[in-house]
Amino acid sequence: MIWLNEYIEFPNYNLTTKDGIIALGGDLSEERLVHAYKNGIFPWFSEGDPIVWYCPFDRMVLFPGDLKVSKSMRKIIHKNEFKITENTAFEEVIYNCKNINRNDGFGTWITDEMEQAYINLHKKGIAKSIEVWLDNQLVGGLYGVEVNSIFCGESMFSRVSNASKLAFIHLTKSNNYKLIDCQIYNKHLASLGAKEIERDLFLEILKS
Repeated sequence: MIWLNEYIEFPNYNLTTKDGIIALGGDLSEERLVHAYKNGIFPWFSEGDPIVWYCPFDRMVLFPGDLKVSKSMRKIIHKNEFKITENTAFEEVIYNCKNINRNDGFGTWITDEMEQAYINLHKKGIAKSIEVWLDNQLVGGLYGVEVNSIFCGESMFSRVSNASKLAFIHLTKSNNYKLIDCQIYNKHLASLGAKEIERDLFLEILKS
């Protein structure tokens, strides 16, 4: 396993482990994070552990044209009960993603250090958020990193049913991105049309 030093670089993709880990250590500086995302790499680790950098062999993505909106979701959208905004409450969104209880067990992986790092990216216009409101209360949303015409999704949350789906559908239909990077397989996103592609194809699209 390769440990990063102060230089902003990552090992060759051929050195990735079978679990998709490409390196350990380093920091979450703006420069390193931007360099990582531009090369299809993202951090994912728990409090107290070293920073773990991933570049999985199978990448979960959604091409906007493949978006699937169920009949029940179309009814919810048609009711127009929710208000959806962009980049108006980034810090609230990441706070909720960090602290909300999850059935998948991934509710605590956003550390304090990571939270602040993405807030810093947002202040530079690199990290973006989608917010879903009901009766003037934030009930759902997502955030991620923008790389050229690709949105690299990081996390989402819902405090009422379907709120995160609404945020994801809004993001996909915005026509701002040619690809939504969902990183690893997620049953929730698969139901919306996301699928796995090989890493080489993902990197080709990312760098084109």
